[in-house]
Amino acid sequence: MLRSMYSGISGLNNHQEKLDVLGNNISNVNTFGFKKGRATFSDMVSQQSQGATGPTDERGGVNAQQVGLGAQMGSIDNIHTQGSLQNTNRELDLGISGDGFFQVQEDPEEDGAISYTRAGNFYLDEEGYIVNQDGLYLIGNDEEDFAGDQDGDGTIQIPVDAESFSVGQDGTVNFVEDGETEVAGQIEVAQFANPEGLNKIGDNLLQESANSGEPEISAPTADGAGELVAGTLEMSNVDLSEEFTEMITAQRGFQANTRIITTSDEILQELVNLKQ
Repeated sequence: MLRSMYSGISGLNNHQEKLDVLGNNISNVNTFGFKKGRATFSDMVSQQSQGATGPTDERGGVNAQQVGLGAQMGSIDNIHTQGSLQNTNRELDLGISGDGFFQVQEDPEEDGAISYTRAGNFYLDEEGYIVNQDGLYLIGNDEEDFAGDQDGDGTIQIPVDAESFSVGQDGTVNFVEDGETEVAGQIEVAQFANPEGLNKIGDNLLQESANSGEPEISAPTADGAGELVAGTLEMSNVDLSEEFTEMITAQRGFQANTRIITTSDEILQELVNLKQ
């Protein structure tokens, strides 16, 4: 069989996977805190029909003769560029301007797995705890830890009878009760040496992987972490014009590879009909 046919098949598979990545990007264009993906290709091993020879006293050197056997998926990258911050004027809509991820956890008292997110749409539950849309607790220094006792569970609770509350750029959560301003805790953010290595697990959540590095926890604005901007939400970093352009190139690449397969098929048909 012709090698070009199998090269075309590999090209079809790769461009289909690239279209899958582009489709996911476009579907999440309005997802808070979403980070787009990027598919890259690499060539497969080349079959060598003649090796290279070095120059001699009588003749110069000759390059190797190699025929490529197609393409393969090189990588699917997560692009963690900053998304634009959209004003919402809601106290518990929090955007991070700079590096860092919010930490959320299902049951802090049971030491459950911590997940990370850039989506800052948080809410207060019935007991006054700050949670995300799925009820996961936002983690930081709670009131006891913030006071230096170091015996809290990391959840941040605002009294249900508080008159008002606010979140500062450094993550400090203040509330007013009986005319007095008190501290409920401080939101902490996590930074990774390789944030692109985090695994996406759905629901706007990321988890640590073997290549992301361990999280470095700090308060916002400290140790290079970004600052919190209350009343804003980080939008997706998907650029529709770029995605549509990439979609056109992927579509044309897909069509070109189908043409390779059909041309190879026509040649094979001619060979089959050679004896007729």
